[in-house]
Amino acid sequence: MNILFKKDTWQEIYYSLRNNKLRTFLTMIGVGWGMFLYVSLLGAAKGMENGFDKLFSGFATNSIFLWAQNTSIPYEGFPKGRKMDLHLGDIEMLKRKITEIDYISPTNSRGNFGSTGEQMSRNGKSAVYSLNGDYPIGNKISEKKLIYGRYLNDADVSQNKSVAVIGEEVYKNFFDSKKNENPLGKSINVKGIFFNVIGVFRVKKGGGFENDQTVYIPLSTFTKMYNDGDKINVFAIVSKPTADLKIVEDKVKAELKKKNKVSPEDTNAFGSFNLGKEFSKLTGFLSGMQLLTIIVGTLTILAGVIAISNILLITVKERTKEIGIRRALGAKPSEVRNQILLESVVITLSSGLLGFMSGIFVLMILDMLTQNQDAFPFYNPTVDYGNVFSAMAVMVVLGLIIGMIPAQRAVKIRPIEALRTE
Repeated sequence: MNILFKKDTWQEIYYSLRNNKLRTFLTMIGVGWGMFLYVSLLGAAKGMENGFDKLFSGFATNSIFLWAQNTSIPYEGFPKGRKMDLHLGDIEMLKRKITEIDYISPTNSRGNFGSTGEQMSRNGKSAVYSLNGDYPIGNKISEKKLIYGRYLNDADVSQNKSVAVIGEEVYKNFFDSKKNENPLGKSINVKGIFFNVIGVFRVKKGGGFENDQTVYIPLSTFTKMYNDGDKINVFAIVSKPTADLKIVEDKVKAELKKKNKVSPEDTNAFGSFNLGKEFSKLTGFLSGMQLLTIIVGTLTILAGVIAISNILLITVKERTKEIGIRRALGAKPSEVRNQILLESVVITLSSGLLGFMSGIFVLMILDMLTQNQDAFPFYNPTVDYGNVFSAMAVMVVLGLIIGMIPAQRAVKIRPIEALRTE
């Protein structure tokens, strides 16, 4: 439109807005606040999502933790209260019968799952820490952040080696951490057996199920120490990405009940924790937050745009005489209409840009304040610029549509009647 390239058009818009500074400012607050809410809340929701992703990074979220309990229903001649056990042989049986399983990691423990820890010592210092017997694949369930050395490998398990991966708190107690003493190759005493330290790990604050007061040794060595045979405390079962984790959980329990002659209706024989289900709830909550943010921001922007229409209606009424003079001097109705519409778009777009920049500024401050806060699930709050520009486009379109009301009113003003207006 030629009106866009006329200097007089922009001068008139400038003078109109300048002469009504307070009114223009208050009008812009509505749209600007809506865009500010839209950007800042959407970015904050994304920051929380990124924070939880960071918190659970290296953790198999599509996993189930399963353990044996006691039966609660008599079945096939067996009384209720019968103690159940998990065995290493169950792993291959479950993988063979349930194709949705990706892998299973067995774990035995002293100090977790309700049991007491194990006395450990070195150079006259002693303390009680959790002791876990693990397979190398266990590191895929929850990846340890190693600050020294390595994690357990297949040779450690097959050769029943007396090696240990210790938590950072264990390291600080038994070694001179202030001088960065290298613990690799040195030993700690666990139940009268000396274990060579092959690695030290650090636990993310607030993440995972481990703590840094834990020691990991090969599962084969653990079972020999305690004469556990092939009994296992806990199975960590990871499903394939496309599998329904709840179905996998039900199938695993059904196969174990069948093998151990447990009633299919017995819900107490095997306990479990479905991490994937809980993680889905969390991601669903975060998605709901983003959707709510979009709705609130959009409605706030719409309310602001409507306010612009009301202000322009008042402006048109105040400028009735001016519009009449323009019409008397030959201004076409379309020129008058376009002038009002352009004012609406300018106010709407300016307000939106100010709100957008304010929202980005707030997100930058939040990002700086939470840079090293690992315990707080918030990281890199960002917004999808595609969504923002789409909101801007919708906002401008709404401004045009709403602006048609005062524009049409301005067009209907008859030059003679306008000139008579005081």
